[in-house]
Amino acid sequence: IQSSNKLIVHLSHPLIERDYVSYRENSNGGGRGGGGGGRKVVVVPHRHPGVFIAKGKDDDMLLTKNLVVGESVYGEKRISVDAENAEKIEYRVWNPFRSKLGAAILSGVDSIHMPPGAKVLYLGAASGTTVSHVSDIVGPTGLVYAIEFSHRSGRDLLNVAKKRPNIIPIIEDARHPHKYRMLIGMVDTMFADVAQPDQARILALNAHHFLKDGGNFVISIKASCIDSTAAPEAVFAEEVKKLQSEKLKPKEQITLEPYERDHAIVVGTYRPLGKAKKEVNQNE
Repeated sequence: IQSSNKLIVHLSHPLIERDYVSYRENSNGGGRGGGGGGRKVVVVPHRHPGVFIAKGKDDDMLLTKNLVVGESVYGEKRISVDAENAEKIEYRVWNPFRSKLGAAILSGVDSIHMPPGAKVLYLGAASGTTVSHVSDIVGPTGLVYAIEFSHRSGRDLLNVAKKRPNIIPIIEDARHPHKYRMLIGMVDTMFADVAQPDQARILALNAHHFLKDGGNFVISIKASCIDSTAAPEAVFAEEVKKLQSEKLKPKEQITLEPYERDHAIVVGTYRPLGKAKKEVNQNE
């Protein structure tokens, strides 16, 4: 999936001819990993629903379909596409150097569990950079509950949410989910990027409140935030044990090099004790 800094399309993905459309970029921002300007490429769907790839002559870029046409969120490039029916479709370039989730996709994560229409609880929303791409992915029928503790970052998040009706911004400490329990319904997936020593506990507390039975979680683990003296691999292994003790069953773990050093993404499923007991009783 990742070779050097280029995305390789999964050849097994069923691409059909009408999915290939040419475009020219119409913005100049983006920075490292954001792509260049003025080049003809084609856009194809990625194997993750709601995610796309711009295939150019020299490099490939990750994209999401812009929910708010004409608006950038963090200076990223926007791409206008002429569709078959003469309608214009706009995509936003997703910079993996500024997004753990984007980096995970380019690093080959098997599933992010955020299809169009999904309800996602996002812990550690910061200024809304990645949240905005999740907003694109889940689309108008989905919801993103975005939790951020910092009031400074929260102001930026609120501004992003003003133009995106599927983002519900909540400025609160994710350690205390009871404070916002009346604002959030049950969700399909949780994403956590809180970079705190007790991040596994924070994820678990919120999962117990909001994650549906059999729902999925994605957590970004920064080894140095937990124990800067231990080897990253040892830190990741210890965090996985903590998740398992909270009925969070990890299924996949990947590292994020070259986009982030000493970071891992862990993906798994939530299996609350009540459901496990019910399954045991049914088998008896």
